[in-house]
Parts: sequence; structure tokens; C-alpha cells
Amino acid sequence: MTIRVDLNADMGESFGPWPMGNDAEVLKVVTSANVACGFHAGDPTVMAQTIRVAQQNGVGIGAHPGFPDLQGFGRRRMQMGREDLQNAIRYQFGAIKGMARALGAEVRHFKLHGALSNMCSEDEEMARTCYEAALSVDPDVIIFVLASTAQEPAVKALGANYAGEIFADRAYNDDATLVDRSLPGAVIHDADRAAKRMVEMVKAGAIIAESGKVIPSRVDTICLHGDNDTALQIARAVRAGLEAEGVKLAPVGV
Repeated sequence: MTIRVDLNADMGESFGPWPMGNDAEVLKVVTSANVACGFHAGDPTVMAQTIRVAQQNGVGIGAHPGFPDLQGFGRRRMQMGREDLQNAIRYQFGAIKGMARALGAEVRHFKLHGALSNMCSEDEEMARTCYEAALSVDPDVIIFVLASTAQEPAVKALGANYAGEIFADRAYNDDATLVDRSLPGAVIHDADRAAKRMVEMVKAGAIIAESGKVIPSRVDTICLHGDNDTALQIARAVRAGLEAEGVKLAPVGV
């Protein structure tokens, strides 16, 4: 039986004249793009440009909403009331759906960004709050969840379409959450190591924590970040490693 997996990356994070990442090249490697919606990164023109390039490369397009935190790139934890949080999600999701429609594209998936995602991986109620908001905009959207975290029971309880996600360049705790970026070794910069561990996890159908603990997980999509110097190297190495093992790469839902 052929193993199938999606490769996604966070895209559209530039702002005006300030570039972030190497979107044009990464979009030649991945199969899905999580496009920033303006709250933590990106702007309307960057969003439109990213959608166009994704279309040209046959890459699936997804909404990537975060906290309203441009200065902190959405990586600072914030406390928001339920109504404010849900409306922030709807606002961002609606923006990318409108832009995509204007360009003849479709937004296929939805993935929370940064601190918002991390908090939802620990808090099922918060995750459900965010997913309810997304589903109120598009009940058929595929929700990317951090596999084997509190995000998964939240999306299951809503009966939504979802995909389990693992990270190529992030270390894992024993509870399947990501090691905090402030800790040594939290971010993996070695492309060969990233590729090897992704092949191992995909074939095992599991997350392998830094301790060596094996956590059986649904592995539908792999995140390849686009905002650091080694992102393109890691993306290419992971893709090559998976293809060498006969893994089929394709957008989720296609």
C-alpha cells in the first residue's frame, strides 16, 4: 500500500517592502501553502501574490490565521475573549477566501498559526472555539491539527474534515506538543536530520519525541517552515527523502 502525505509550508509572511522567507522557491517543493491572513504577518498584496504563485505551481491554498500580533509574529501568547477570538478567526478566514475567489482560486484548508496553535494544542475548549469560527465561514474546510494534541479531539467533536500534521523542523515533547522555541534544540536546522526523521515518522505513522517516545499519530501532512535560512534546504531534503521511499506527495483532499 502506497503511503500518501502532503507537504505544507507557511507562506505570504512578507509585509510591504520587508521580505520574509523564499516563497517562490519553497512553493516549487511543497504541495500545500498556509497563507498568512494579515494579523501576524502578510498584507493584502502579499496575500494575492502568494495565492497566484501557489496556483501556478498546483499547490493547495489554506488560511493561516494567528493572533493580532504583527510585532511578535504571532508567537506571543495572548488572552482573548471567546467572541473576540472567534471574530478574529472569521475576519482573517473571510479575507483570504475573498481574495482567492477574486483570483479564481479555492481555499481548501485552515491551519492556526504560532502561539494560537500552541495554546490550542494544550486546551481543547480553546481549539473548539477557533474551529467553530472557521466552520461558520466554511463548513467543508479541511482543518489541519497538531496530531495527537488537544486539537484533535476538538475537531473530531465537531465532525469536521481534518488532517493530522507533524513538523519537520521542530522537536517534540512526550505529550506530542512542540518544544518551546526558547529552549535549546527546539528548532531543527539540519536538513539531513529533518529528512531522516520525517521518513521515520511517516513510515511509523507516529510522532517520535526527543526522549525517543513513540506516539502513534495520524500523519496526513508535514509542515516545512518558510521563515528561516534553512527552510528551502529542509523542504527539498524532506521531499527527496520521502520520494526515495516511494511516498506519494499530494495536497490533502485531492
